[in-house]
Amino acid sequence: MSHLGLPMTSGPEEDEHRPRRRGRSLLAALVAVVALVVVAGGLFLAVGGAGSRLRAFLSGPADYPGPGSGSVQVVIAPGDTATAIGEKLQKAGVVESVGAFVAAARADSRSTSIEPGYYALKLRMKAVGALAVLIDPTNRILTRVTVPEGLRLDETIKLLAAKTSFSVTALQAALASPRLGLPGYAKGDPEGYLFPATYDVSPGDSALSLLQAMVHRFDQAAATVGLDTSGRPPAEVVVIASLVEAEARNPGDYGKVARVIVNRLAAGMPLQLDATINYALKADKTIITFKDLKVASAYNTYTHTGLPPGPIDSPGEAALQAAMNPTPGDWLYFVTVNPATGQTKFTSSYQQFLAFTQELRANGG
Repeated sequence: MSHLGLPMTSGPEEDEHRPRRRGRSLLAALVAVVALVVVAGGLFLAVGGAGSRLRAFLSGPADYPGPGSGSVQVVIAPGDTATAIGEKLQKAGVVESVGAFVAAARADSRSTSIEPGYYALKLRMKAVGALAVLIDPTNRILTRVTVPEGLRLDETIKLLAAKTSFSVTALQAALASPRLGLPGYAKGDPEGYLFPATYDVSPGDSALSLLQAMVHRFDQAAATVGLDTSGRPPAEVVVIASLVEAEARNPGDYGKVARVIVNRLAAGMPLQLDATINYALKADKTIITFKDLKVASAYNTYTHTGLPPGPIDSPGEAALQAAMNPTPGDWLYFVTVNPATGQTKFTSSYQQFLAFTQELRANGG
């Protein structure tokens, strides 16, 4: 016995249990080896994952290598950040990662001027390539249509239908919408209030949104000329402006034509304007016949004194300005004596007016 009371030598019974103790030792060693393998494998995986992340960090965000192929539309909204744009591009399959686009945008100061709209891009583009498309506003998908001054409403609708994807039916339905946004003094009649200008039509626009934009542009022009500060009701100013737009051939004559209209109104004389006959006939005649002068219409200013009941076309800003501030003068008559050049002469004398008429006829008018 040792001093701890344990036998110093083994007996027969103890010898019988020794193999079992060796078995337990072998099992413990096997468990340790397996644990070591598991730990080593985990360490290998951890190191491998870290290496992958390290390689990604060193090489930058995932990015497609080539110019891309196919086609896809992406809509950029007002106020979209580089990250928001990157997310849209990634979702559409244009760029491989948001980070790649954001990195490209940060490296190019022009990225802050990306305009809202629809853009056609390719699938699987390199981020800098996608950015190059977006920073060029000419790449926006849109239809540009120019509406000239002096068109009647029916002519404007036909032009819009011809230049855009909107049908005449859709445009006419939009004209009748209470959401068109006409000023109150228009009394629901859009004639004269679809402002002549150039408009960009995007794929997401509707017939109503286009016409709303035209009315809004009229409101801007009205504010610029101070339409509500005139001594006349705004509706009357718009009517006079539409007459000026139809009758004046040269911009320099706008104010004089407006003065003739104002002077004849003040004198109680009928305006006797051929443009109003054309409006009543929905025609564009250069020569008005005696039969035409008898057309039964409130717009016939040969048979009715005063202004017609509404505008006869869409006047531009210059015509509105002329109606607001007619050129000083005592003129009561004007004649465009040269149809080719638009030369127009003004007078307060009826005899002089007849002489101007003869000059017109001599020039083929």
